[in-house]
Amino acid sequence: MSRFWSDVTQGLTPYIPGEQPKLANLVKLNTNENPYPPSPRVIDALRATADDRLRLYPDPTSQQLREAIGTFHGLSIDQIFVGNGSDEVLAHAFLGLLKHDLPILFPDISYSFYPVYCGLYQIAWREMPLAADFSIHVDDYLDVPNGGIIFPNPNAPTGIALPVTEVERLVAGNPNVVVVVDEAYVDFCGETALPLIDRYPNLLVVRTLSKAHSLAGLRVGYALGHPDLIEGLNRVKDSFNSYPLDRFAQVGATACMQDRPYFEQCRDRVIASRERLSAGLRGLGFEVLPSGANFVFARHSAHAGADLAAALRSRSIIVRHFKQPARIDPFLRITVGTDAECDALLAALTGICG
Repeated sequence: MSRFWSDVTQGLTPYIPGEQPKLANLVKLNTNENPYPPSPRVIDALRATADDRLRLYPDPTSQQLREAIGTFHGLSIDQIFVGNGSDEVLAHAFLGLLKHDLPILFPDISYSFYPVYCGLYQIAWREMPLAADFSIHVDDYLDVPNGGIIFPNPNAPTGIALPVTEVERLVAGNPNVVVVVDEAYVDFCGETALPLIDRYPNLLVVRTLSKAHSLAGLRVGYALGHPDLIEGLNRVKDSFNSYPLDRFAQVGATACMQDRPYFEQCRDRVIASRERLSAGLRGLGFEVLPSGANFVFARHSAHAGADLAAALRSRSIIVRHFKQPARIDPFLRITVGTDAECDALLAALTGICG
């Protein structure tokens, strides 16, 4: 700890990203990346962008990309905000929409970046325990004084999706604060809150191109909501970095959004592999939570999660294990890979579990 650090820096507990190991013959199932490459149209667009225009600043409004997102979702451009990955979009939402006197609410088992943002921006928060089946209990979020609510849907790391009817009940029950629904994985379950945007001016939906769209390396995320919420995010953005998306990210993401058939094909393949993987894990004695994401959350009654993760690592297969909170310590979060990668995982677990 340096004496030159500010009080805020000294008090931070930073987010720990998923490991990016460099192992030979690695089967990498720990960071929820898409196992399939991005659309060929993305690659073509990136190649065409590598010219002398790189000496110029990119469009600070990302207008072409926002228009493509608007066409994809059937929304107007003033309902769309884009940022450098959904993490940056979320960070701007915390500072611009959720920083109030009352604490914000989010699940106690959820995306572990949320408390980090609260620490960074000095925002009070309160964790709401998940139900016994690891689902979000909407009644816990009603009639509770708060400065805002945020939760992933499907949740992470559990993968459990909250039905849209329940999302609406939560949003409608908190009309005086912003409710942020983090839909990083929603493409894999289809239950999106987007139809609620026009009816609820306090709803912000956050999306990413890192998962279903295979663009984790470009770092592009976006938010969808009432123009007043979008204006608030833009005010924060332009007070921090007016050029969050470089020229490559903008043209690559635009090409991605314009190739819906490729997106749907890859998404459907991941969903099919997820169901196949879940069945295989259950056949080995695992309890697998119902997943609406591109990963599964599973535990074995006879083997500790940490032991399984270590045994798999020795076989060059990497999955994610969370030690905290203790309630999820027995579980492994396993990214859905290709069928060949899932088969390698199942074969290794067969040997480990006997």
